Amino acid sequence: MPKLALTHFEAALLFALFTSVVLGIVSKKTDRERLHYGLKCFAYFFASLIVAGWLMYFGHR
Repeated sequence: MPKLALTHFEAALLFALFTSVVLGIVSKKTDRERLHYGLKCFAYFFASLIVAGWLMYFGHR
């Protein structure tokens, strides 16, 4: 079996993607609401990832 080597950023994006999909599916009633909420959650996760990365970068300097 090939070894899967992900960077921390890639792993965080996969977590954001899968979590957004699950939240979208279980949180809303219509397909349109699910898609909109899932995309919104992914955008929030991605923005949080970028902000946290910059905070760690400046905190480490």
